[in-house]
Amino acid sequence: MISNTDLYDINPKVPTCKASPVHVHSGVPIPKVMRVRVFSPEDWEEFIQEWASSLKTQYDKVRRFGGSGDLGVDIAGFCTDQGFRGAWENYQCKRYDHPLRPSDIWVEIGKIIYYSHIGEYVSPQKHYFVCPQDIGTSLEKLLNTPSELKKKMAENWDKHCLAGITSTTEVPLTGALLSYFDTFDFSVFSSKSLVELIEGHSKTGFHAVRFGGGLPPRPDPEFPPETPAEIESRYIRRLLDAYGEHLGVSMLDPDALNAHTPLKRDYLRQRERFYHAESLRNFARDTVPEGTFGALQEEIFYGVIDVCESSHVNGFERMKATVAQASSVAATSNPLASAVKTQDRQGICHQLANDDRLIWVQEDE
Repeated sequence: MISNTDLYDINPKVPTCKASPVHVHSGVPIPKVMRVRVFSPEDWEEFIQEWASSLKTQYDKVRRFGGSGDLGVDIAGFCTDQGFRGAWENYQCKRYDHPLRPSDIWVEIGKIIYYSHIGEYVSPQKHYFVCPQDIGTSLEKLLNTPSELKKKMAENWDKHCLAGITSTTEVPLTGALLSYFDTFDFSVFSSKSLVELIEGHSKTGFHAVRFGGGLPPRPDPEFPPETPAEIESRYIRRLLDAYGEHLGVSMLDPDALNAHTPLKRDYLRQRERFYHAESLRNFARDTVPEGTFGALQEEIFYGVIDVCESSHVNGFERMKATVAQASSVAATSNPLASAVKTQDRQGICHQLANDDRLIWVQEDE
């Protein structure tokens, strides 16, 4: 019979952090490392592709290889324009349901040694192993001790590499290959932890969408330079045409506005709005997937085009009405929504004018 001494009061553990509305809505956040460990094969492949895009700042070129003829190469980072004939580094991203073990990588090391020996490529200056379950302790110890790694590799060659490197022929560790093996620098083999991968991934535009947590703080926009930049020429020309139609005079350049103080103030405000939108474009490039800002521009365009193409007294009134309408376009479905300001929506109108999608002075007026 069960004794009363075996019974305990229900006493849930007190949370180590204060509850917040986010917790109530979405639950306690799952650490990013734990998320990666339960990725499906498809999610892992997508994550690796996204992470690999962060390597483009480190190398001249980054390429992904796949299929049975990959020659031991998964993700290659080329340090020069010579490709596999120059300095390069390899990332072998293995997906297993357990931390990576020595038995998982013998054939991969064998491929690098064999194919660099026969001249398919020069030996990589670094070869990193990556796994969603991270690197096991026994393998990490071997990778940190090149001499022991070399010894164990020789012991396991026949079992894992003799028939495992290529399906067309056996590859015995003898003769010239053995001599090459003996001089091979095993310190090139190393690993990347999940924490390191996630840190690299955080520098891509895919991070917030995949892991959540919101967008990082947005930098303040640049203040417009006194002399307009080349990227402003098109929309400024359209602004001057709109001001000119309003006044009934020709506006050759912004200096013509010096005699019209209200319009000069308006001109300066429009330039500030344009630079706000350019700042958002740059922010989007680094924080959200490609095409996100373009989708926001498209939403603003369809939110204002009917107003823009309606009848107006002149181009200046059309521009003012269109920019005012842009302020009311919510764009809440866009991933950038939390970072978008009123000035951004207004400034996007001038980006669209730069692209000839919004025109203030209509030919039929």
